[in-house]
Amino acid sequence: MTALIIHHWDTDGICSASLIATVLDYLGESWKNVTPPIGLFEFDDRVWKEIERSTDVFVVDLNVPELVKKINRKITFIDHHIQPKIDKPNVEHVNPIIEGKSEKEYPSASWVTSDYFSVWNYLSALGALGDVGRRLFDWEIGKKAMELLLEHGLRGRDAMKLVHMIDSNYIVMDRLGVENAVKTMIESEPIDLLENDRWLRNLSIIEKEVWKVLNNVETCKGYTRIEFKSKFNIISKVVRKAVWVMGYKIVLAVNRDFGDRGQIYLRIKPELSESINIPAMIDELKLRGFNVGGKKDVLGLICPKERIDEALRVIEGML
Repeated sequence: MTALIIHHWDTDGICSASLIATVLDYLGESWKNVTPPIGLFEFDDRVWKEIERSTDVFVVDLNVPELVKKINRKITFIDHHIQPKIDKPNVEHVNPIIEGKSEKEYPSASWVTSDYFSVWNYLSALGALGDVGRRLFDWEIGKKAMELLLEHGLRGRDAMKLVHMIDSNYIVMDRLGVENAVKTMIESEPIDLLENDRWLRNLSIIEKEVWKVLNNVETCKGYTRIEFKSKFNIISKVVRKAVWVMGYKIVLAVNRDFGDRGQIYLRIKPELSESINIPAMIDELKLRGFNVGGKKDVLGLICPKERIDEALRVIEGML
């Protein structure tokens, strides 16, 4: 039987899965990787069937502790999001954040994965760069991250471009492309990845869509709100660009037409995390049955369209 890696669809998830796969290759173990339906923190029939076919299961960069508890296999659950500790004999829960460590020490699942397996390379840094952006280089671990990238010929600018290219797979809703990216990352040199034609075509499509959305920015009650409708999963990219590039401190985005659902994404400048309690928002929304997750400075939610305004009332009320 084969080990299964279930991972998030973004750069951090793909880099983390690639690190795990590299370790399994070294140990001579076979593996397969899958990602949940993009945008949904749920396992569909395809994922559950792969779990049944597997011996060991790795769940990485997915804030799904309740789903992990349901898996009747040996599980290594590696994450860096706020979540309750899982105490089950078949689960090894690896998450320094819930042990009291700082995001500045463990900025991504890729960093946690590398620390856990003692395997460090450009994937460790690239996943972190994907999650926290260029501020990674301002932190104490930033020097190590830059050294890991430079060892593989990646300057900061190239690494950031590669993050956008890898993320393009999930943004255009290409689930198979996300899964194939893991093998591509393992088999290719980083410099060669920068010439990936498919990813570059995705980028061109996405940039046009993102800037179209960013023309509809509204300031209200001390924060910035962006509402739009898009079939692409661009909401986190829109918000990151609004915060990291355009300089807004508090951004709340709403995609009211993401297939048959709606999306909400909130990001704040890290220095505001003491005054704006996002973990409390997450807890309140979970109590109301919403599919929501995040960290001290990020909240992401997906829900039926008819519940979008209910969720917004909670978030805006607590802002």
